[in-house]
Amino acid sequence: MSKRIFTVLMAAALLACAALPSLAQAAKVKVAFALLGTVDDRGWNTAHSKGIDMLKEQLGDQIELSITENVGPQDAERVIRNYAQQGYDVIFGNSFPHMDAMERVAAEFPKIKFEHCSGYKMAANMSNYFVRLYQAEYLAGYTAGLMGFKNVGTVATHPIPEPIRGINAFTIGLKKGLTEAGVDFDPKKLNTVVWMKAWEDPIKETTLAETLTGRGHDLIRQMADTPESSLAACAQGVPAVGYGTDAASYGADCVLTSTMVNWGPYYVATVKSVIDGSWKAQAYWGGFDKDGVRLAPFGKSVPADVQAKVKAEMEKLQKGEDHIFAGPITDQSGKVTIPAGAQANDGDLLGMMYLIEGVSGSIPQ
Repeated sequence: MSKRIFTVLMAAALLACAALPSLAQAAKVKVAFALLGTVDDRGWNTAHSKGIDMLKEQLGDQIELSITENVGPQDAERVIRNYAQQGYDVIFGNSFPHMDAMERVAAEFPKIKFEHCSGYKMAANMSNYFVRLYQAEYLAGYTAGLMGFKNVGTVATHPIPEPIRGINAFTIGLKKGLTEAGVDFDPKKLNTVVWMKAWEDPIKETTLAETLTGRGHDLIRQMADTPESSLAACAQGVPAVGYGTDAASYGADCVLTSTMVNWGPYYVATVKSVIDGSWKAQAYWGGFDKDGVRLAPFGKSVPADVQAKVKAEMEKLQKGEDHIFAGPITDQSGKVTIPAGAQANDGDLLGMMYLIEGVSGSIPQ
């Protein structure tokens, strides 16, 4: 072999070696998230951020990750389309207002995977995903009932099936707990609901919580994305139940517990399926059985025997034994919505637009 040929071959080999890192970089799966708010909102988006952290911890060396915060309805299509045009392999939108925009973009980019949280629309390349947060709501209500709370005030968000389902599940758990504790209660007035018509509004959250405590409600149920209503209740010396993330970690030390969302397992499993080529569009709705929902640690005021009973109920849900919406269940007017011997199916739950007996307040238009 001549020196010239040897030199050419060595140069080619060196160039190939130099290209290896860039090839490895190009092989990474590109993952994008559009978040409705900021990762530090202490609620909905913080919970998603924690799920993304789990994704980074487990698959960080296999993915290229991008996050855009404060993606409201007016920006959703632009942000999602921008990610698609950049060739991202899977794009997540974490809130209901992203749904229609994602559907439009998904139709234009059939080779890209799209994942929408809390919606109902699907396509061959677009999944929807959510968790059975109502299971945690039921357990929180059960906790409150076992402790004798029977005049709850709930600061609710938007009058759509998701919060309505949670209000009803909480009230079912509340009735169960009060009955087991042998506490007399008014079956028609256990849980008074006031509506913000917003996912978060710190001023409204605080004002409504203070109004409810001022009217003598013995427990405040937070349903907004931020812990302000729990914090306001604590400041008035009234216990609360948090939502989304652990309200106690933000200073609401009066909470009995908080209902929490755990997005990490779904994000890891979904991206793994993109990496190994097994991804298929699905409608996902996991609960305690999929580690999708959790209860925060109990507050100091929750007795050990109450904690034990709630944990026993939780273990049933972890095994997939979900009989929360088993009949007979009646609405506020006394109409039977789920007869004895029957149980609500997923369609019934996902479309729930009535409040059950025990809830005071109406569903605004």
